[in-house]
Amino acid sequence: MTPRRFPITDDHIHIDPLNGRGVEAAKEFYRAGGTHLFLVAKPSWSFGVAPSSGEDYRPVFEATLGVADEVRAVGLGVFVVLGVHPAEITYFADRRSPAESARIMAEGLDLAARYVREGRAVALKSGRPHYDAGPEVADASNRVLAHALELAARTDCALQIHAESGPCADVVEMARLAGMDPSRVVKHFAEPSTPLVPSFVARHEAIPEVARSGREFMLESDYMDELSRPGAVVGPKSVPRTSLRLLASGALDEEALARCHVETPSRVYGVEIAL
Repeated sequence: MTPRRFPITDDHIHIDPLNGRGVEAAKEFYRAGGTHLFLVAKPSWSFGVAPSSGEDYRPVFEATLGVADEVRAVGLGVFVVLGVHPAEITYFADRRSPAESARIMAEGLDLAARYVREGRAVALKSGRPHYDAGPEVADASNRVLAHALELAARTDCALQIHAESGPCADVVEMARLAGMDPSRVVKHFAEPSTPLVPSFVARHEAIPEVARSGREFMLESDYMDELSRPGAVVGPKSVPRTSLRLLASGALDEEALARCHVETPSRVYGVEIAL
């Protein structure tokens, strides 16, 4: 097992005992040197749930919290991120309109925000489809995202967004209009062009350059933990392995690692990360 000299944090990972390896994937992260992770709720359909109201997301959120307890037993620090995957607006398109989906998704976010206020989660998750779904879906999705930003502002928490590739620069103004600090909006699966806080998949080639610039960023695996898609997006060992490899090669120094794995997530999410 890799010795722990400093915290190593995965900003966006899924652990799924129903469809994937479950806690074994978390153990793999731990053995590779990982210490903390942000456990993100999976889409409702992963749990066989087809929501017709916000309350229908409760079993999804409760299952995520249960997994968090199992992962903590491994020896990891776990912070839970709850919300509604933006692809739900098209996943359920055969049974309801975009407007109806948007209403249900917004209600699900209301429920997620209650969990944050209760201290059971630290952040919300929302966004918009990363694929072209037409103007009606795009408009409805942006309404859901605006609602998520308003909730995050009122709840005083961070928001992770799943959205199209590229900068998503319009979200900065959306955040300001919602009363949300844009520096607490995290672009999951980010590119360096985003003005939001980037969370880079561990394989991203720009990591050393961004680190040298002194810019805030975080690292993630976006590990989906689905047996039907092993290793997608990258495996649970990827964040610690990449971090330690870049440190050994001199591409990152310990100061950059501390910014990435401790200082930035601590500021953005309002949590304490320490060994």
